[in-house]
Amino acid sequence: MDKQTNVQIQKGQVFPLTIKRLGINGEGVGYFKKQVVFVPGALPNEEVVVEATNIQHKFAEGRIKEIRKKSPFRVKAPCPIYKECGGCQLQHLQYEQQLKEKRDIVIQSLERHTKLNIGKLDIRPTIGMENPWGYRNKSQFQVGLKKGKVIAGLYSMNTHQLIDIPNCMVQHPSTNKTVTVVKRILADLNIPIYDERKRKGVVRTVVSRAGITTGEVQVVLITAQKELPKKDMIIAEIQKRLPEVKSIIQNINGRKTSLIFGEETIHLSGEQVIQESLGDLSFELSARAFFQLNPLQTVKLYDEVKKAAQLSGSEKVVDAYCGVGTIGLWLASKAGEIRGMDVIKEAIDDAKKNAKRHGIKNAHYEVGKAEQVMPKWVKSGWQPDVVVVDPPRSGCDDALLNTILQTNAKQVVYVSCNPSTLAKDLNRLMKKYDVEYIQPVDMFPHTAHVEVVTSLNLKL
Repeated sequence: MDKQTNVQIQKGQVFPLTIKRLGINGEGVGYFKKQVVFVPGALPNEEVVVEATNIQHKFAEGRIKEIRKKSPFRVKAPCPIYKECGGCQLQHLQYEQQLKEKRDIVIQSLERHTKLNIGKLDIRPTIGMENPWGYRNKSQFQVGLKKGKVIAGLYSMNTHQLIDIPNCMVQHPSTNKTVTVVKRILADLNIPIYDERKRKGVVRTVVSRAGITTGEVQVVLITAQKELPKKDMIIAEIQKRLPEVKSIIQNINGRKTSLIFGEETIHLSGEQVIQESLGDLSFELSARAFFQLNPLQTVKLYDEVKKAAQLSGSEKVVDAYCGVGTIGLWLASKAGEIRGMDVIKEAIDDAKKNAKRHGIKNAHYEVGKAEQVMPKWVKSGWQPDVVVVDPPRSGCDDALLNTILQTNAKQVVYVSCNPSTLAKDLNRLMKKYDVEYIQPVDMFPHTAHVEVVTSLNLKL
Protein backbone atom coordinates (compact mmCIF):
# COMPACT_ATOMS: atom_id res chain seq x y z
CA MET A 1 0.00 0.00 0.00
CA ASP A 2 2.79 2.41 0.96
CA LYS A 3 4.72 1.68 -2.24
CA GLN A 4 1.61 2.31 -4.27
CA THR A 5 1.03 5.62 -2.45
CA ASN A 6 4.54 6.74 -3.33
CA VAL A 7 3.98 6.44 -7.08
CA GLN A 8 0.52 8.01 -7.19
CA ILE A 9 1.85 11.56 -7.65
CA GLN A 10 5.00 12.34 -9.62
CA LYS A 11 7.05 15.54 -9.35
CA GLY A 12 5.94 17.90 -12.14
CA GLN A 13 2.57 16.15 -12.50
CA VAL A 14 -0.36 18.54 -13.07
CA PHE A 15 -3.77 17.67 -11.63
CA PRO A 16 -7.03 19.27 -10.38
CA LEU A 17 -7.57 19.62 -6.64
CA THR A 18 -10.39 20.78 -4.37
CA ILE A 19 -9.08 22.52 -1.24
CA LYS A 20 -10.76 21.22 1.93
CA ARG A 21 -9.17 23.32 4.66
CA LEU A 22 -6.16 25.38 5.76
CA GLY A 23 -3.12 23.64 7.25
CA ILE A 24 -1.27 24.83 10.35
CA ASN A 25 1.18 26.79 8.16
CA GLY A 26 -1.60 28.56 6.26
CA GLU A 27 -1.38 26.41 3.13
CA GLY A 28 -4.40 24.92 1.38
CA VAL A 29 -4.95 21.19 1.99
CA GLY A 30 -6.55 18.85 -0.54
CA TYR A 31 -6.52 15.13 -1.42
CA PHE A 32 -5.54 13.57 -4.75
CA LYS A 33 -6.04 9.79 -5.00
CA LYS A 34 -6.21 9.71 -1.17
CA GLN A 35 -2.83 11.42 -0.83
CA VAL A 36 -2.68 14.71 1.07
CA VAL A 37 -1.41 17.69 -0.94
CA PHE A 38 -0.32 21.03 0.59
CA VAL A 39 -0.70 24.07 -1.69
CA PRO A 40 0.59 27.48 -0.47
CA GLY A 41 -1.78 30.31 -1.39
CA ALA A 42 -4.84 28.08 -1.97
CA LEU A 43 -7.98 28.64 0.12
CA PRO A 44 -10.73 26.32 1.43
CA ASN A 45 -13.43 25.40 -1.15
CA GLU A 46 -11.30 26.57 -4.08
CA GLU A 47 -10.92 24.35 -7.13
CA VAL A 48 -7.37 24.68 -8.43
CA VAL A 49 -5.02 23.10 -10.94
CA VAL A 50 -1.79 22.17 -9.18
CA GLU A 51 1.72 21.19 -10.25
CA ALA A 52 3.47 18.81 -7.82
CA THR A 53 6.76 20.37 -6.61
CA ASN A 54 7.82 18.06 -3.77
CA ILE A 55 6.91 14.42 -3.11
CA GLN A 56 7.31 12.90 0.35
CA HIS A 57 6.28 9.52 1.78
CA LYS A 58 3.07 10.73 3.41
CA PHE A 59 2.29 13.93 1.52
CA ALA A 60 3.00 16.04 -1.56
CA GLU A 61 3.45 19.78 -2.06
CA GLY A 62 2.28 21.71 -5.07
CA ARG A 63 1.98 25.17 -6.57
CA ILE A 64 -1.11 26.76 -8.11
CA LYS A 65 -1.13 26.85 -11.90
CA GLU A 66 -4.74 27.98 -12.21
CA ILE A 67 -7.68 28.80 -9.93
CA ARG A 68 -10.81 27.40 -11.56
CA LYS A 69 -13.16 28.34 -8.73
CA LYS A 70 -12.18 31.17 -6.37
CA SER A 71 -13.08 31.46 -2.70
CA PRO A 72 -15.57 34.31 -2.09
CA PHE A 73 -13.18 35.38 0.71
CA ARG A 74 -10.11 35.73 -1.53
CA VAL A 75 -8.79 39.31 -1.65
CA LYS A 76 -5.84 41.00 -3.35
CA ALA A 77 -2.91 41.00 -0.93
CA PRO A 78 -2.05 44.68 -0.34
CA CYS A 79 1.69 44.07 0.18
CA PRO A 80 3.66 44.21 -3.12
CA ILE A 81 6.28 41.69 -1.93
CA TYR A 82 3.89 39.42 -0.04
CA LYS A 83 4.69 36.30 -2.11
CA GLU A 84 8.48 36.67 -2.12
CA CYS A 85 8.71 37.50 1.61
CA GLY A 86 6.48 34.72 2.95
CA GLY A 87 6.17 36.32 6.39
CA CYS A 88 2.38 36.78 6.08
CA GLN A 89 0.83 33.58 4.73
CA LEU A 90 -2.80 34.79 4.71
CA GLN A 91 -2.86 38.33 3.32
CA HIS A 92 -4.93 37.02 0.39
CA LEU A 93 -7.74 35.96 2.78
CA GLN A 94 -10.35 38.42 4.08
CA TYR A 95 -9.54 39.22 7.73
CA GLU A 96 -12.88 38.12 9.24
CA GLN A 97 -12.47 34.79 7.47
CA GLN A 98 -8.88 34.46 8.78
CA LEU A 99 -10.35 34.48 12.30
CA LYS A 100 -12.77 31.66 11.40
CA GLU A 101 -10.03 29.59 9.76
CA LYS A 102 -7.76 30.00 12.80
CA ARG A 103 -10.52 28.60 15.01
CA ASP A 104 -10.76 25.72 12.52
CA ILE A 105 -6.98 25.11 12.79
CA VAL A 106 -7.50 24.68 16.57
CA ILE A 107 -10.39 22.25 15.94
CA GLN A 108 -8.28 20.21 13.48
CA SER A 109 -5.51 19.82 16.09
CA LEU A 110 -8.02 18.67 18.71
CA GLU A 111 -9.58 16.18 16.28
CA ARG A 112 -6.17 14.80 15.30
CA HIS A 113 -4.62 14.48 18.76
CA THR A 114 -7.47 14.09 21.29
CA LYS A 115 -10.64 12.04 21.83
CA LEU A 116 -12.62 15.11 22.86
CA ASN A 117 -16.18 15.38 21.59
CA ILE A 118 -15.65 18.52 19.48
CA GLY A 119 -19.40 19.01 18.98
CA LYS A 120 -19.93 19.39 22.74
CA LEU A 121 -16.83 21.53 23.34
CA ASP A 122 -17.09 25.29 23.92
CA ILE A 123 -14.62 26.57 21.31
CA ARG A 124 -15.18 30.31 21.11
CA PRO A 125 -14.82 32.63 18.08
CA THR A 126 -11.26 33.94 17.61
CA ILE A 127 -10.65 37.35 19.20
CA GLY A 128 -9.26 39.58 16.45
CA MET A 129 -8.05 43.17 16.00
CA GLU A 130 -10.04 46.19 14.90
CA ASN A 131 -7.06 47.28 12.79
CA PRO A 132 -4.97 44.21 11.88
CA TRP A 133 -2.03 46.21 10.43
CA GLY A 134 1.05 47.90 11.89
CA TYR A 135 0.92 45.85 15.09
CA ARG A 136 4.44 44.38 15.43
CA ASN A 137 6.59 46.36 17.87
CA LYS A 138 9.91 44.80 16.81
CA SER A 139 11.71 44.11 13.53
CA GLN A 140 14.91 42.13 12.98
CA PHE A 141 15.97 42.85 9.41
CA GLN A 142 19.09 41.37 7.82
CA VAL A 143 21.26 43.91 5.99
CA GLY A 144 22.77 43.30 2.56
CA LEU A 145 23.92 44.91 -0.67
CA LYS A 146 22.00 44.75 -3.95
CA LYS A 147 23.61 46.40 -6.97
CA GLY A 148 25.69 48.50 -4.56
CA LYS A 149 22.64 49.70 -2.62
CA VAL A 150 22.13 48.92 1.10
CA ILE A 151 18.96 46.85 1.59
CA ALA A 152 17.32 45.40 4.73
CA GLY A 153 14.67 42.75 5.09
CA LEU A 154 14.07 39.01 5.37
CA TYR A 155 15.23 35.98 3.44
CA SER A 156 12.71 34.67 0.94
CA MET A 157 10.99 31.42 1.97
CA ASN A 158 13.39 28.43 1.92
CA THR A 159 16.14 30.46 0.20
CA HIS A 160 19.09 32.68 1.03
CA GLN A 161 17.83 35.48 -1.19
CA LEU A 162 17.43 38.67 0.84
CA ILE A 163 14.19 40.53 0.09
CA ASP A 164 14.34 44.30 0.65
CA ILE A 165 11.37 45.38 2.79
CA PRO A 166 11.18 49.19 2.77
CA ASN A 167 7.75 49.29 4.41
CA CYS A 168 6.42 46.16 6.14
CA MET A 169 2.64 46.48 6.54
CA VAL A 170 2.45 44.49 9.79
CA GLN A 171 5.33 46.37 11.43
CA HIS A 172 4.60 49.43 13.57
CA PRO A 173 5.31 52.59 11.50
CA SER A 174 8.08 53.72 13.86
CA THR A 175 10.07 50.48 13.38
CA ASN A 176 9.74 50.85 9.58
CA LYS A 177 10.91 54.46 9.75
CA THR A 178 13.83 53.58 12.03
CA VAL A 179 15.16 50.81 9.75
CA THR A 180 14.82 53.03 6.65
CA VAL A 181 16.79 55.86 8.25
CA VAL A 182 19.49 53.59 9.75
CA LYS A 183 19.90 51.92 6.34
CA ARG A 184 20.45 55.38 4.80
CA ILE A 185 22.98 56.30 7.51
CA LEU A 186 24.98 53.09 6.87
CA ALA A 187 25.00 53.92 3.13
CA ASP A 188 25.89 57.62 3.64
CA LEU A 189 28.81 56.73 5.92
CA ASN A 190 29.91 53.83 3.67
CA ILE A 191 29.86 51.33 6.55
CA PRO A 192 30.95 47.81 5.41
CA ILE A 193 27.86 45.58 5.12
CA TYR A 194 28.31 41.92 6.08
CA ASP A 195 28.38 39.40 3.22
CA GLU A 196 27.21 36.03 4.53
CA ARG A 197 28.80 33.99 1.73
CA LYS A 198 32.22 35.66 1.90
CA ARG A 199 31.93 36.19 5.67
CA LYS A 200 33.30 39.72 5.28
CA GLY A 201 31.96 43.10 6.33
CA VAL A 202 30.62 44.43 9.63
CA VAL A 203 26.89 45.18 10.02
CA ARG A 204 24.70 42.07 9.77
CA THR A 205 21.30 43.03 11.16
CA VAL A 206 19.34 46.10 12.27
CA VAL A 207 16.93 45.43 15.14
CA SER A 208 14.35 48.10 15.92
CA ARG A 209 11.91 47.94 18.84
CA ALA A 210 9.22 50.50 19.64
CA GLY A 211 7.43 51.19 22.90
CA ILE A 212 3.95 51.50 21.37
CA THR A 213 2.48 53.35 24.37
CA THR A 214 5.55 55.51 25.12
CA GLY A 215 6.81 56.31 21.60
CA GLU A 216 10.35 55.35 22.63
CA VAL A 217 12.51 53.42 20.14
CA GLN A 218 15.58 51.21 20.58
CA VAL A 219 18.09 50.43 17.81
CA VAL A 220 20.40 47.40 18.01
CA LEU A 221 23.16 47.02 15.41
CA ILE A 222 24.25 43.38 15.15
CA THR A 223 27.86 43.31 13.95
CA ALA A 224 30.22 40.51 12.93
CA GLN A 225 33.09 42.06 14.94
CA LYS A 226 33.55 44.28 17.98
CA GLU A 227 35.09 47.18 16.07
CA LEU A 228 32.38 49.33 14.48
CA PRO A 229 33.85 51.78 11.92
CA LYS A 230 32.80 55.45 12.36
CA LYS A 231 30.92 54.44 15.51
CA ASP A 232 30.62 58.00 16.88
CA MET A 233 29.38 59.30 13.53
CA ILE A 234 26.74 56.55 13.32
CA ILE A 235 25.51 57.40 16.84
CA ALA A 236 25.43 61.15 16.10
CA GLU A 237 23.48 60.64 12.85
CA ILE A 238 20.91 58.33 14.51
CA GLN A 239 20.39 60.87 17.30
CA LYS A 240 20.06 63.74 14.79
CA ARG A 241 17.73 62.01 12.31
CA LEU A 242 15.73 59.92 14.79
CA PRO A 243 15.15 61.89 18.04
CA GLU A 244 12.62 59.23 19.16
CA VAL A 245 15.47 56.71 19.50
CA LYS A 246 16.26 56.63 23.23
CA SER A 247 18.59 53.60 23.27
CA ILE A 248 21.40 52.60 20.88
CA ILE A 249 22.99 49.19 21.42
CA GLN A 250 25.58 47.05 19.62
CA ASN A 251 25.52 43.26 19.75
CA ILE A 252 28.37 41.12 18.40
CA ASN A 253 27.70 37.89 16.52
CA GLY A 254 30.61 36.66 14.40
CA ARG A 255 29.42 33.06 14.16
CA LYS A 256 28.00 31.31 11.13
CA THR A 257 24.51 30.87 12.50
CA SER A 258 20.87 31.67 11.84
CA LEU A 259 20.59 33.11 15.37
CA ILE A 260 20.28 36.90 15.33
CA PHE A 261 21.97 37.80 18.64
CA GLY A 262 25.45 36.93 19.85
CA GLU A 263 26.53 36.73 23.49
CA GLU A 264 28.26 40.14 23.82
CA THR A 265 26.19 43.32 24.03
CA ILE A 266 27.65 46.86 24.20
CA HIS A 267 25.69 49.95 25.26
CA LEU A 268 26.54 52.68 22.72
CA SER A 269 24.36 55.65 23.69
CA GLY A 270 21.20 56.83 25.43
CA GLU A 271 19.38 54.54 27.88
CA GLN A 272 20.07 50.84 28.37
CA VAL A 273 16.35 50.15 28.01
CA ILE A 274 13.13 51.61 26.60
CA GLN A 275 9.81 51.78 28.45
CA GLU A 276 6.57 50.03 27.45
CA SER A 277 3.19 49.60 29.12
CA LEU A 278 0.53 46.89 29.16
CA GLY A 279 -2.62 48.24 30.80
CA ASP A 280 -1.53 49.65 34.18
CA LEU A 281 1.80 47.80 34.17
CA SER A 282 5.02 49.29 32.80
CA PHE A 283 8.10 47.35 31.68
CA GLU A 284 11.73 48.08 30.91
CA LEU A 285 12.82 46.42 27.68
CA SER A 286 16.51 45.65 27.26
CA ALA A 287 17.92 44.62 23.87
CA ARG A 288 17.51 40.88 24.46
CA ALA A 289 14.47 40.85 26.76
CA PHE A 290 11.51 38.84 25.51
CA PHE A 291 8.31 40.85 25.18
CA GLN A 292 5.10 40.12 23.30
CA LEU A 293 5.26 41.47 19.72
CA ASN A 294 1.65 42.70 19.65
CA PRO A 295 0.95 44.72 22.84
CA LEU A 296 -2.67 45.57 21.92
CA GLN A 297 -3.62 41.90 21.60
CA THR A 298 -1.45 40.94 24.58
CA VAL A 299 -3.81 42.93 26.83
CA LYS A 300 -6.77 40.95 25.38
CA LEU A 301 -4.86 37.67 25.80
CA TYR A 302 -3.95 38.35 29.44
CA ASP A 303 -7.50 39.46 30.21
CA GLU A 304 -8.65 36.08 28.90
CA VAL A 305 -6.14 34.38 31.23
CA LYS A 306 -7.57 36.41 34.13
CA LYS A 307 -11.12 35.42 33.14
CA ALA A 308 -10.17 31.72 32.91
CA ALA A 309 -8.34 31.77 36.28
CA GLN A 310 -11.57 32.85 38.06
CA LEU A 311 -9.67 34.47 40.94
CA SER A 312 -11.51 35.74 44.01
CA GLY A 313 -8.57 37.36 45.86
CA SER A 314 -7.21 34.54 48.02
CA GLU A 315 -5.87 31.95 45.55
CA LYS A 316 -2.30 30.67 45.40
CA VAL A 317 -1.27 30.88 41.73
CA VAL A 318 1.66 29.24 39.91
CA ASP A 319 2.98 31.11 36.85
CA ALA A 320 5.03 28.41 35.08
CA TYR A 321 7.41 29.47 32.29
CA CYS A 322 6.92 32.95 33.77
CA GLY A 323 9.58 34.83 31.76
CA VAL A 324 9.74 38.44 32.99
CA GLY A 325 6.55 37.87 35.01
CA THR A 326 3.99 39.57 32.76
CA ILE A 327 1.10 37.09 33.21
CA GLY A 328 1.59 36.67 36.97
CA LEU A 329 1.79 40.42 37.54
CA TRP A 330 -1.38 40.83 35.46
CA LEU A 331 -3.15 38.46 37.91
CA ALA A 332 -1.49 39.64 41.15
CA SER A 333 -4.16 42.14 42.25
CA LYS A 334 -6.81 39.37 42.18
CA ALA A 335 -4.63 36.64 43.77
CA GLY A 336 -3.55 35.80 47.30
CA GLU A 337 -0.02 34.89 46.15
CA ILE A 338 1.78 34.45 42.83
CA ARG A 339 4.76 32.12 42.49
CA GLY A 340 6.64 32.00 39.21
CA MET A 341 9.64 30.12 37.90
CA ASP A 342 11.77 30.11 34.76
CA VAL A 343 15.08 28.50 33.79
CA ILE A 344 16.51 31.82 32.53
CA LYS A 345 18.08 33.73 35.44
CA GLU A 346 17.96 37.12 33.66
CA ALA A 347 14.21 36.71 33.13
CA ILE A 348 13.68 36.00 36.84
CA ASP A 349 15.80 39.06 37.74
CA ASP A 350 13.54 41.14 35.48
CA ALA A 351 10.39 39.56 36.99
CA LYS A 352 11.56 40.53 40.50
CA LYS A 353 12.36 44.09 39.34
CA ASN A 354 8.98 44.39 37.60
CA ALA A 355 7.14 43.24 40.74
CA LYS A 356 9.12 45.69 42.91
CA ARG A 357 8.54 48.60 40.50
CA HIS A 358 4.78 48.10 40.72
CA GLY A 359 4.74 47.62 44.48
CA ILE A 360 3.49 44.05 44.08
CA LYS A 361 4.44 42.27 47.30
CA ASN A 362 2.54 38.98 46.80
CA ALA A 363 4.75 37.73 43.92
CA HIS A 364 7.68 35.36 44.49
CA TYR A 365 10.05 34.23 41.71
CA GLU A 366 12.62 31.43 41.51
CA VAL A 367 15.14 30.24 38.94
CA GLY A 368 14.56 26.60 38.02
CA LYS A 369 12.46 24.10 36.13
CA ALA A 370 8.77 24.10 37.04
CA GLU A 371 8.76 20.31 37.37
CA GLN A 372 11.50 20.57 40.02
CA VAL A 373 10.44 23.76 41.81
CA MET A 374 6.69 23.01 42.11
CA PRO A 375 7.04 19.67 44.00
CA LYS A 376 9.42 21.39 46.43
CA TRP A 377 6.76 24.03 47.20
CA VAL A 378 4.03 21.40 47.60
CA LYS A 379 6.27 19.30 49.89
CA SER A 380 6.78 22.37 52.11
CA GLY A 381 2.99 22.68 52.46
CA TRP A 382 2.27 25.29 49.75
CA GLN A 383 -0.65 23.98 47.68
CA PRO A 384 -1.51 25.91 44.46
CA ASP A 385 -5.16 26.61 43.64
CA VAL A 386 -4.48 27.72 40.05
CA VAL A 387 -1.66 26.76 37.68
CA VAL A 388 -1.02 28.97 34.62
CA VAL A 389 1.30 27.59 31.93
CA ASP A 390 2.55 29.49 28.88
CA PRO A 391 5.08 27.05 27.37
CA PRO A 392 7.22 27.33 24.21
CA ARG A 393 5.94 25.92 20.88
CA SER A 394 7.11 22.44 21.90
CA GLY A 395 4.50 22.39 24.70
CA CYS A 396 4.84 21.47 28.37
CA ASP A 397 7.60 19.26 29.69
CA ASP A 398 6.31 15.74 30.51
CA ALA A 399 7.51 16.00 34.07
CA LEU A 400 5.62 19.30 34.50
CA LEU A 401 2.38 17.71 33.26
CA ASN A 402 2.83 14.91 35.82
CA THR A 403 3.52 17.50 38.53
CA ILE A 404 0.35 19.44 37.68
CA LEU A 405 -1.69 16.22 37.86
CA GLN A 406 -0.20 15.49 41.30
CA THR A 407 -0.90 18.97 42.74
CA ASN A 408 -4.71 18.73 42.27
CA ALA A 409 -4.94 22.48 41.64
CA LYS A 410 -8.62 23.31 41.12
CA GLN A 411 -7.91 25.27 37.93
CA VAL A 412 -5.36 25.04 35.10
CA VAL A 413 -5.07 27.81 32.52
CA TYR A 414 -3.06 26.74 29.47
CA VAL A 415 -1.82 29.51 27.15
CA SER A 416 -0.58 27.99 23.89
CA CYS A 417 1.07 29.29 20.71
CA ASN A 418 0.85 25.87 19.03
CA PRO A 419 -2.55 24.10 18.81
CA SER A 420 -0.90 20.73 18.00
CA THR A 421 1.19 20.56 21.18
CA LEU A 422 -1.73 22.01 23.18
CA ALA A 423 -3.92 19.12 22.00
CA LYS A 424 -1.28 16.52 22.93
CA ASP A 425 -0.85 18.06 26.39
CA LEU A 426 -4.63 18.23 26.95
CA ASN A 427 -4.71 14.46 26.38
CA ARG A 428 -2.55 14.08 29.48
CA LEU A 429 -4.28 16.71 31.61
CA MET A 430 -7.74 15.26 30.88
CA LYS A 431 -6.97 12.37 33.25
CA LYS A 432 -7.89 14.76 36.05
CA TYR A 433 -9.26 17.87 34.36
CA ASP A 434 -12.28 18.76 32.23
CA VAL A 435 -11.90 21.28 29.42
CA GLU A 436 -14.28 24.10 30.35
CA TYR A 437 -13.73 26.17 27.19
CA ILE A 438 -11.14 27.10 24.56
CA GLN A 439 -10.57 30.71 23.46
CA PRO A 440 -8.42 31.42 20.35
CA VAL A 441 -6.77 34.87 20.15
CA ASP A 442 -5.26 36.32 16.96
CA MET A 443 -1.88 37.70 18.02
CA PHE A 444 -0.45 37.79 14.49
CA PRO A 445 -3.00 38.85 11.85
CA HIS A 446 -2.28 37.72 8.25
CA THR A 447 -0.11 34.82 9.47
CA ALA A 448 -1.20 31.24 10.21
CA HIS A 449 -0.28 31.58 13.93
CA VAL A 450 -3.01 31.40 16.55
CA GLU A 451 -2.74 31.74 20.33
CA VAL A 452 -5.15 29.76 22.51
CA VAL A 453 -6.29 30.14 26.14
CA THR A 454 -7.78 26.92 27.56
CA SER A 455 -9.62 26.79 30.88
CA LEU A 456 -9.48 23.41 32.68
CA ASN A 457 -11.37 22.48 35.86
CA LEU A 458 -10.41 19.71 38.29
CA LYS A 459 -12.84 16.80 37.92
CA LEU A 460 -15.17 16.43 40.91
